[in-house]
Amino acid sequence: MSEETAHPFRHRPVMVEEVVELFRAVPAGPIVDATVGGGGHARALLEAVEGLEVIGFDRDADALGAAREALAGFGPRVVLRQARFDNLAAGVRELGYESVSGVLFDLGVSSPQLDRPDRGFSYRADGPLDMRMDQRQSTTAADIVNGYDRDRLAQVIAEYGDERFAARIARSIVAARPFGGTAELAEVVRSAIPAPARRHGGHPARRTFQALRIEVNRELDILPAAIDQALDLLCPGGRCVVLAYHSGEDRIVKERFVEASTGGCTCPPGLPCVCGAVPTVRLVRRGARRPSALEVAANRRAESARLRAAEKLAVTGP
Repeated sequence: MSEETAHPFRHRPVMVEEVVELFRAVPAGPIVDATVGGGGHARALLEAVEGLEVIGFDRDADALGAAREALAGFGPRVVLRQARFDNLAAGVRELGYESVSGVLFDLGVSSPQLDRPDRGFSYRADGPLDMRMDQRQSTTAADIVNGYDRDRLAQVIAEYGDERFAARIARSIVAARPFGGTAELAEVVRSAIPAPARRHGGHPARRTFQALRIEVNRELDILPAAIDQALDLLCPGGRCVVLAYHSGEDRIVKERFVEASTGGCTCPPGLPCVCGAVPTVRLVRRGARRPSALEVAANRRAESARLRAAEKLAVTGP
């Protein structure tokens, strides 16, 4: 995503050196940055690796504006489009490409979205209950907070926020609504959590706001299809690289990569495959890579990052 520039959309890209190194080995050709943000990762790739082009997608119009500024000097090596990443296959083919050399996903919310109260993502400053990454969509956080019944609200907060007090929080929200702004909601969430639990784990409303953001933007719902599309689009030797910041995101990425790397093999572990499964990718490394302690010290939002990569295998004959 973006670097520290004069544009209001500013975000420090996470694990940028590791991302660049993973793409150095791919064939020359287009790299899809499926969440281009302000262009930080894309700019690093274009500067470091000759022969690469970037097709940048983002659902956030503000992010695309910043990316256009950050990447303007690369001319025809960059194409930017406003689109959700589960539409990346159609977007790539509309541009005339049948395959790509790489796909990068930098998932989750960006610093500018969190830091601007008018976007409604922040529990630290008052703003409208919005949380839409694409402000063209109709559903906002206000619709969820004021419209979901107690059980459905509790399920969202528990599943997407890993919040153990989800039922208490949902009950308090339903009792206090309607809500108009983020500050009022954050205070109700804080009050619903027992005092001893508030002393640890950061702001008491953090997990609930995360859950609402994921629900508003359907982030986990659209991710499996997006990963599958990315792997299908890769040319032999091309790589899909994903930065995830939420356990649910990382679990989906791991599952889709493992499915592709085994071909969906159903044979017992440790025995030769006899089911006819054909792997389409190899895992570049087993497990997720974490940011260095030095990077976390410099950028606290990098702390939860998990980096995974898969490489497309060449098609073999029967």
